Amino acid sequence: MTEMNLQLLMQQAINAFQPENAAGINAKVQFHITGNQGGDWVATIRDQKLVVETGVATDSNLTISADTQDIFNLVGGKLNPMQAFMQGKVQVKGDMGLAMRLMNIFKRP
Repeated sequence: MTEMNLQLLMQQAINAFQPENAAGINAKVQFHITGNQGGDWVATIRDQKLVVETGVATDSNLTISADTQDIFNLVGGKLNPMQAFMQGKVQVKGDMGLAMRLMNIFKRP
């Protein structure tokens, strides 16, 4: 990704999605991103398909909050997801089992 753009990144999540690893998941994940380019996105995983939309879900199973730069570092492989969580760079609220499964349903660089 030559230019860091959070909107584009959220749409590229669809390309990184591995449906075979999402079997049995029926969930909404709320992403609350702060900082430059921040915003709210909802990722709906159902029937081994992923839909990403801007907005806020009132019925999400999981909420992930982080700063824009930390999101770029996670996706770019510069920041380990577990370390980011332990350091408080990423906050997770809700279904922790789902949070762990998310690490396996998206290809990482």
